[in-house]
Amino acid sequence: MKKIVFTGGGTAGHVTPNIAIINELNKKDWEIHYIGSKAGIEKELIEKIQIPYHSISSGKLRRYLSVENAKDVFKVLKGCLDARKVLKKIKPAVVFSKGGFVSVPVVIAASMLKIPVIIHESDLTPGLANKIALRFSSKIFTSFDETINYLPKEKSTVIGSPIRKDILTGSAVKGRIFLDFTSTKPIITVMGGSLGARKINEVIRENLEELTQQYQIVHLCGKGNIAAEYTNNKNYKQLEYVHEELADILAATSLVITRGGSNAIFEFLALKLPMLIIPLSKLQSRGDQILNAKSFTKKGFSLTLEEEEITSQTFLAKLAELDEKQKTIKQAMQQYNKHDALTAILEELKKY
Repeated sequence: MKKIVFTGGGTAGHVTPNIAIINELNKKDWEIHYIGSKAGIEKELIEKIQIPYHSISSGKLRRYLSVENAKDVFKVLKGCLDARKVLKKIKPAVVFSKGGFVSVPVVIAASMLKIPVIIHESDLTPGLANKIALRFSSKIFTSFDETINYLPKEKSTVIGSPIRKDILTGSAVKGRIFLDFTSTKPIITVMGGSLGARKINEVIRENLEELTQQYQIVHLCGKGNIAAEYTNNKNYKQLEYVHEELADILAATSLVITRGGSNAIFEFLALKLPMLIIPLSKLQSRGDQILNAKSFTKKGFSLTLEEEEITSQTFLAKLAELDEKQKTIKQAMQQYNKHDALTAILEELKKY
């Protein structure tokens, strides 16, 4: 039986593609392990699917000067030692990394032990973690065609995003039953990512009265962000986060309001769901979600509203435009030259 170690974390977007691959691996052929941080969301998600989980020290990598950088250098170094110890014990044939800060020590340790490393870069441009990891990798996969321009071409291939197969098999009927919604009004699903999105939460709730005249809203608002004063609105359902029910909710959904995380928007593309993308601003990120959003809007898959531009007026106007253009958007999505990322990754893993 061959052994494989997965790594990646910090947000659900760095974990769910790994889960999609894990679900497709033949457990008779592969012994699967996961290396992640001690308290990240990856620990909760991986333990839920009962894969052996190994915690290591991890520090945040910053692009700006901070006194915390000095502390985190030592955390990353300790993470390398932790990961090296785990990898020496497991002796995997290959390591598969989805990025995030916790992946850097794992990739470095694997390279030191001469273990091949496969990386999948979700965003249009590589993040700092993957920029470091690239030099230690054997193979690099990407979601966006444009990303190839930022990578060593001799070991890089565009394959799209690994989509969980179960996300494509939801039941609209079950989704409406779970939400306690009717079939008389279209459903908008609002997703701010696993950590929520304050600005999106605010603009939804500020305009709830007007929105619920036309739509039913399911709002995945992030941990600790449920607002008690809205719990009795029959056209508005708040949830911190969903797991098994997400496929059914999306099957019942007509339109999506979302952040610009690559994994999420590629899943909505696979489901042919017109989306309004409100990416994280450059004040909160390196601007990767803005580039992701612009790429999707240019290809006709979505509309984009920058966070700095959000007012009740701009938000409602963009949503009305999305509603009006949904047929055109679905046609563009239908023409998308779909990559089968899962098959490409599974074929690559057969080589090890």
